[in-house]
Order: sequence, then structure tokens, then C-alpha cells
Amino acid sequence: MRILLHACCGPCLLEPYDALAGQAEVDVCYANPNIHPAEEYERRRDTLLAYAADAGIRVAEIPYDPGLWTAAVAGAGEDRRERCRACYRLRVGLVAAEAARGGYDAVATTLTVSPYQDPDSIREEGERVCAEYGVRFLATDFRERYPEATRRSRELGMYRQNYCGCGPSAVEAADEREARKVARKAAREAARTADGQAVSRDGHRR
Repeated sequence: MRILLHACCGPCLLEPYDALAGQAEVDVCYANPNIHPAEEYERRRDTLLAYAADAGIRVAEIPYDPGLWTAAVAGAGEDRRERCRACYRLRVGLVAAEAARGGYDAVATTLTVSPYQDPDSIREEGERVCAEYGVRFLATDFRERYPEATRRSRELGMYRQNYCGCGPSAVEAADEREARKVARKAAREAARTADGQAVSRDGHRR
């Protein structure tokens, strides 16, 4: 079986590729018009290509066209879940079209290695769009491999991004990081307050 594997970035490629390459012929397709800005797109792509060159992995790149993503998610509005669904559909669809042209049997995606993605939505949209191109979608779930992918990518010195890719996800990720920072600070202050109260009651530290 020949598989065309959609790859979102270098770190996420590591474990899914190894898992699939053990049972089939696997090539990689970098199709990510969602990534913003262009400099971020290029940095992720170049990280992936450098690893692929060293590992002897064949990679095809779909030309970067962020307008495709803007059009694809236009109907989602502020609904994050629907925006992600549209994004999955677009990217897997680009790879499915390439797979159909290249005579591949199936399409898979590295997206399912991330615990931050929705594997059910990826499967549903992947199956739908691949059926349109007459190729099989492999409904994989690589989340149990995420810790190892993280370890390996750090060991290899790969660039590791801190947001999914699109402009809205960058804002959302920054907001979530700030919220966690505030929560940790509040927890530390609460612990210090509780400790101070214990000292004042007993006259010494417990």
C-alpha cells in the first residue's frame, strides 16, 4: 500500500511516519495554508524538510496560499470547533487531491499525534473529503506517541511552535498561556498566605 501522509510540522512527523512506514510505502505532503504568518510557515516547513532530507523521506509541498484557508473557514465565524473542522477538511483535501493524482492508495495525517486536536473531527472530515477523490483515509490516532515525539524532537533540536498555526490560534494560545500564568501565580500567593496564617496562629512554622 502507498500512503501519502499529510504533515503539519517536523516534530509531529516523527512518530506517525515511523508507525506507518513499518507497514507501507509512505511519502509526505506538506499542505498547510492555515499557517500564519508566512515566516512561520517557512520555519515549520524548513524544519520538516531538514529532518526528511536526513532520514531519506520524500516530501511534496503544496504551494502556500493562505487565501485558501481564509475562504475555507469564512463560514465558521467565531466558532473555534467549526473553524478547525474546515481547516482539517481543507488540508486533508489538498493531500487527497495530490494522492489521487499520484496513484496513492490512502491518505493519513500527523495531526492525530497532537492531544490538542480533535481526532473525531479529523476522522469525519478526512473520510468525507478523501471519498470525493476516491482514496482511502486512514483514521489513525497517534496521541499515545506524543510524549515520545516531544522527547525526540527536543533531542534533535527541532523548532517547536507554541500554537497550532492560524492567526486566531496564535491569539488563543497566548491567552491560554497567560491564563495559566495567572492561575499559577494565584496558587503560589494562596499557598504563601496559608503558610503565613499558620505561622501567625502557632508562632512558628509548621
